[in-house]
Amino acid sequence: MNEKQRDMARHALGFPNAKNQSYRNHYSIGPGSEGHSDWEELVSQGLAVKHTSKLWGGDDMFHLTLKGALMVRGPKEHVGREDAEDMRRLEETVWDAK
Repeated sequence: MNEKQRDMARHALGFPNAKNQSYRNHYSIGPGSEGHSDWEELVSQGLAVKHTSKLWGGDDMFHLTLKGALMVRGPKEHVGREDAEDMRRLEETVWDAK
C-alpha cells in the first residue's frame, strides 16, 4: 500500500479524530477520477471491497476489509467494534462470492 492509498483509506475510516477510533468505513469515487485506480488496486490486494449502484450517481463505493483497516490505523488508533464486525461480514461475502 502506498502513501496515497494509506491516506485515502484513513479518510474512509474517519481518521484522524479526537477519539482515535474509526466511525465509518466508506469512500465514494467515480471511475476515471484521480484515486479510483488506487482503490481498485486495494481491492485486488484483498484490502478493500467495491460496491456499485445507481444510487451513488455512477460512483463506486469502496469499503476497507479488516486487514486493510488494521494496516492503516495509527499506533494509538482503534477500529471500532461495529466497524470491525461489518468488515468481517464484508470479507465473508467476498470469499463466498469467489
